[in-house]
Amino acid sequence: MNVTARLSLRLVPADLRSQPLFLCIDDTMVSKFGKKFEDVSKLFDHAAHNGSNYLNGHCFVSLMLCIPVWNRDRISYLAVPLGYRMRQKKESKLELASAMVRQVMPEFHAQKNIIILCDSWYVKQNLVSVVEEYENLDLIGNARADSVIYDLAPLPTGKKGRPAKHGRRLSIDSDFILSAEKVGDYYTGYRRVLTNIFGTREVMAYVTCTGKENGSRRLFFSTIFPTQLQIFCAWQEKAPLNRTGSGWMPYIPLFLYSFRWNIEVSYYEQKSFWSLCAYMVRSRKGVEMLVNLINISYCAMKLLPYMEETLSQYRGDSVQEFRFALSEQIKRQIFYVNLVQNIESHIKSTALIKALQRLCLRETA
Repeated sequence: MNVTARLSLRLVPADLRSQPLFLCIDDTMVSKFGKKFEDVSKLFDHAAHNGSNYLNGHCFVSLMLCIPVWNRDRISYLAVPLGYRMRQKKESKLELASAMVRQVMPEFHAQKNIIILCDSWYVKQNLVSVVEEYENLDLIGNARADSVIYDLAPLPTGKKGRPAKHGRRLSIDSDFILSAEKVGDYYTGYRRVLTNIFGTREVMAYVTCTGKENGSRRLFFSTIFPTQLQIFCAWQEKAPLNRTGSGWMPYIPLFLYSFRWNIEVSYYEQKSFWSLCAYMVRSRKGVEMLVNLINISYCAMKLLPYMEETLSQYRGDSVQEFRFALSEQIKRQIFYVNLVQNIESHIKSTALIKALQRLCLRETA
């Protein structure tokens, strides 16, 4: 994980070093029919398509790094999965995620902004406590809609007694004024709040809604404020992050949350095209080693076009297309090597030379 992170950081251009980096955290399920695999268990999967919300298999927690690179004069974020850890009964997913973040954070000591992106499962005290350990680490995450949030503490009144630690309790339905127009795909409201999850730390709360009057509302927290970010909005590859203007600036942390989707794309690609679910190793250590070996191969295909200038033409292609192109070149080289090794007699070599000469003459004619 640390080596992959170190290699990825070398690819960030010098003029983009001030841009934020993102650590995406999520987990994925791998269904297994056999019950002799170590640490296999019955797992709840809200996205299961087997007629039930439960499956027999393994749960893996993974960490992904998103780094800024140039792509046709636009800033594009390259998503590099750093590694997988299998969840065991004695260790929760939150504890695994926290340990993985602590492991790679020394690689980012020179970075200004490292932002964790995660869904509502991980916005809990175990992971929030890690954010407090590093000055350059922040978190933007989806939260449960029923999370307790408060208004900021009122100013001291000068009266006797202990001052209030926070203001009144807020409701996402009535205390957030939604924007007059859609911000991206949603009507959005925001304000600074206090919440038990982050203790006494002020955070920015965002509430999104599908409709202006009616619709389901979602809650997001950001420990970093728009004024603390140095991001080149006008150069971003995709909307709505590339929209500029004072009216859009307060919503930047919410726009950044969209980079979390890269980890879902990575799960789909590795499961569909890289045989991530096809392992037959039974021991937990063996499964982890094999899954991470597949991940290293996947990362190599993502990093290689940026590390080798001769392969830069593949930077815009999918990982699978680049892997296919690379495998075709390897097959051709193997064919030529075998052909040369099998030309043993003078008769065979003379015939081959004549055939090549005729081919050259036909091409130049």
